Parts: sequence; C-alpha cells; structure tokens
Amino acid sequence: MFFYSEWDLLFILVPMIIGMLASAGVRSTFSKYSQVFSNRKITAEAAAQMILQRNGVSGVRIERTAGVLSDHFDPKTNTIRLSEGIYGSTSVAAIGVAAHEAGHAAQYAKGYVPIKLRNAIVPAVNIASHLAFPLALFGLFLEFMGLVWVGVILYMAVVLFTLITLPVELNASRRAVRMLDEYGILTAEENRASKKVLKAAAMTYVASTLAAVGSLLRLLSIANRRR
Repeated sequence: MFFYSEWDLLFILVPMIIGMLASAGVRSTFSKYSQVFSNRKITAEAAAQMILQRNGVSGVRIERTAGVLSDHFDPKTNTIRLSEGIYGSTSVAAIGVAAHEAGHAAQYAKGYVPIKLRNAIVPAVNIASHLAFPLALFGLFLEFMGLVWVGVILYMAVVLFTLITLPVELNASRRAVRMLDEYGILTAEENRASKKVLKAAAMTYVASTLAAVGSLLRLLSIANRRR
C-alpha cells in the first residue's frame, strides 16, 4: 500500500544506504582509533571531568553504563553515562566520545538554545513517532484523507526533532575537539585522530536526518496522490 512509484522506494533506499554506510564508517573508525592510546594516559572519564571543571560546570555525575557506544548525557539527572568500553579507556577514540558528552553537559549548563529546545519537545516527539505512520496507514485504509494528513503533520514533528538534533551534535563535537586541544588533554596528532572518530559519528546523525526527511517526502507523495 505504501509503494506507489519509484520515488517512494527512492525515499527509503537512499537514506537506508547512507545510514548503513555511516554506521559501518563509525564502527570502523572507532575500532581503529580504539587502539591508539593517549601519551598522557588520561582516561575518558578523567577527560570529561577536566572539561566540566574547566568550563565551570558543576553537579554533573559521570557514571558507567552497559552497552557498546551507549554513551549519552542525561539532562534530567544531570549525568554523563559512559559505556564500559569508554569509561576507563585511554584511547583517543574513547576520550573523544567522553569529550563529546561533556560538550553536551556544557551546552545544557550554558543555556545553548538548540539543546534546550530539543529536550523540551522530546515527550511530544516520542508520541508523534509512534502515532504518525499508523494513523496515515489507517487513514489510507479507510480512505479518510484527514487522518492521513494528521499522520503527516505528526511526522513533521519528528523531522523537526532530527533537524534540531543535528546542530546540537555537531556543536558538541566542535566543543570537544577545541577543548581537548586547549586543555592539553590530547596532543595535536591525537586530537586529529579523535576528530575523525567524532566526524564519523556525526555522519550517523546526518543519515538519521536524511531518513526522516525521506520518510516525510514519502508520506507527502502518497497523500498528494490520494487527494
């Protein structure tokens, strides 16, 4: 029901391929630079602590968390969670990841508007992401275009979220690279390697944005042909 032309398939396949390439790229790059260790023997957790302190950010906990590359900053509890493979590692890849999450904590502490906006719309986006396609499908099945357009509008909120997320992630990476250099956590050569890891990770967010936009274009294409 959801494939009306070659364009509908294109809206899915192109972002999917880009996403697969981005995921493969980040795994390969992270694996490579996980074997390159900091000459100064600073752990990822210590690097994050140093960045927070130098930025005057207090009250942020740094905890271990399960999973592989499950690292994230939780603004609700003001906690940076670093995965087992990152927390105590001295690799330039791990330090880059930890610095990125510390960058998010600094964004939040300093009132960086995009991250505040992203966090504010998370509850609504969670609901919209679960309802958008079921409502659109149900509307197509009933031939009730009003319901289809409700699904389209809800999915626009999901796309908006990905569009806001992209600059948030890119800004956190830029902060990380700059602070790792300014604070002497990594040497210039090590920082270039860490930057490659963060660039590869950023491509996964670009891929997610393209996938969301592709899905929205697909919904719009179908809705317009059924009017």
